[in-house]
Amino acid sequence: MHPGSEMKVHVTRHEETFVITLRGEVDWDDAEDFEAARQTADRAALPVTVIDLSRVTFADSMLLNALLALRRRHRSDGRDLVLLGPLHPAVRRLLVVSGVLEHFTISDTGATSGTGRQELHEDEDSG
Repeated sequence: MHPGSEMKVHVTRHEETFVITLRGEVDWDDAEDFEAARQTADRAALPVTVIDLSRVTFADSMLLNALLALRRRHRSDGRDLVLLGPLHPAVRRLLVVSGVLEHFTISDTGATSGTGRQELHEDEDSG
């Protein structure tokens, strides 16, 4: 990790949507912070969880494994998981090379409606 580029985790709730915003370089050093955010999302059990990756500049297998685990958990609970971009080329490459990009709902745009719920548009060209 480079000085000044450490990951930041920010958690917010918008009525029916839980948002985890990540920023910077995401690697094994950040696992504890992301896990705490994930547990908070699980406890909230809102219908939709958004992982905002639009400001992530690097990610390794920690994020990949965490996203896959989160996806499994959400599917088994009948909840939606959305990755919000645009994805940095390095992050997109990680998901493509791992063969998992098509398993996620990716939105390159997100706007909050008057109800506070994220209105997301699935990236149709995710492969």
